[in-house]
Amino acid sequence: MFARIYQPSKTAMSSGNAKTKFWVLEYSPNQGKKVDPLMGWTSSDDTQSQVSIKFDTKDAALAYAKANDIVVSVHEPQTRKVNVREGGYGENFATNRRGVWTH
Repeated sequence: MFARIYQPSKTAMSSGNAKTKFWVLEYSPNQGKKVDPLMGWTSSDDTQSQVSIKFDTKDAALAYAKANDIVVSVHEPQTRKVNVREGGYGENFATNRRGVWTH
């Protein structure tokens, strides 16, 4: 069995970092999907590709993989520098503004 361990990135629709603190172990598919000739739906007999296990730390995920003889590849997350403005959102409504506020 082959799997990958990674830390999910934040969604593109949100600026928050929810659901990015944990590590995920996902199995890779062992076989391709088949197309049903009657309905056109795709299907597979490989149920392991549907399994996604969440862990609090990368070490816990690696320990699980080692205990169950799973070959894994670890993908480290690419982190960004935090961009926090000094005034934040309230800076848009400051009363001590030097110039005239316009759109």
